[in-house]
Formats: sequence, C-alpha cells, structure tokens
Amino acid sequence: MNTSMRFFASLLIALCAISVRAGGLESLESFVKTVKSGRATFTQVVTSPAREGQAVRSKTSSGTFEFARPNRFRFVYKKPFEQTIVADGQTLWLHDVDLNQVTARKQAAALGPTPAALIASAADVRALEVDFVLTQAPALDGLDWVLATPKARDSQLQGVRVGFRGAELARLEILDSFGQKSVLTFAAFQPNVAMDAANFQFKPPAGADVIRQ
Repeated sequence: MNTSMRFFASLLIALCAISVRAGGLESLESFVKTVKSGRATFTQVVTSPAREGQAVRSKTSSGTFEFARPNRFRFVYKKPFEQTIVADGQTLWLHDVDLNQVTARKQAAALGPTPAALIASAADVRALEVDFVLTQAPALDGLDWVLATPKARDSQLQGVRVGFRGAELARLEILDSFGQKSVLTFAAFQPNVAMDAANFQFKPPAGADVIRQ
C-alpha cells in the first residue's frame, strides 16, 4: 500500500465515532450518532521520524473533505499536488492527477480498522470498540480528545487521537507503525449538509492507467 493510500486508510478510521462518558468520549459519541454527513476544508501536516544524520522532514497539503454515513467519503487534495480519494461503499479509489493514474481497491479490505472508519463508517461506538480501545485523553489546545488504540497487533497504526471543539470535529492526529505522524486540522466544518450522491461516485478519466488491487 503506497503512502497516500496508507494515510487515507488511517485517516478514515479516526473520524467516525466513540463512547459515552465525558469530554472527548461524549463528543465523539454525539458526533457519530447525530452527524450523518459533513463537509470541511483541511490542512494536513505529515512528519517523518528523525533519522541519523538527517533533519526531521515534514510535508504540508490542503484540500476539502466530505462524508455521508455509512461508508462514503471524498478527500480532494488541491495543494501541493492534486489527488482525489473516493469511497463509494464498495470500492476505494485513489486518483493521482499528475500521473493520471487510478488505484482501485475493495473498500472493506482497504479500510478495516482505520481512521476512516472512525469518521465516516461506524454508526455506533460499539462497532468501533470491536477494533479499538477508546480512552478519554486530557483536554489540550482548547479541544476535548479521544485516543483510539488498535487492538490488532499487526495494525499499521500505533494510535489515533481525535479532537473536538464542542460537538465539532476539529483535529485528527495519526501515528503509524513506522513513526510517521499525520495531523489534519479541519476548518469551516458543516454538519448534516445535503449531499449529492454523485459526490461519492468515481469514474476513471479517459486515458488513465487503472490499477486494481
């Protein structure tokens, strides 16, 4: 799985929903139960772990995100490179505009226990607790936090932190098994907006190289 697909899969689990006690857990439970669709802009900063003789490297990108439960979402990366990631409920599509290359994978196999499932898949926190240990984390930076730790030992994730500002999804922090950290900061979040079903459909552009995995 390439870096973009790995991030994407990690990203979509962390947004979906969580439990019932207080603070971040309460916010997450409310988010899953009451927010059936949403739209936002995002900025993503990916930081690679420091290596001997090399400085820490980071990469910043930005774009738009929208989802509709269950199992449908769309990420459009606009800067610095154009990429589109679409989950239509059956297939996960990744389109690299510069390369005119499309990668298609079965959605269930591509996502599994990932941040994408946290955001757009589950409709009940109990479904998330099958794959994650959900823990209330201390409030920080004006946000309420939940930590989701994968139960599977062979997971590509070390953990995902989801930050809420009240009932609004504000930040997603993903640490993968290679020590790479991805931080997504959301802005202009619009909950429960009407969504055109066509937003979650994807047709490979003419002439694109389509790779099915």
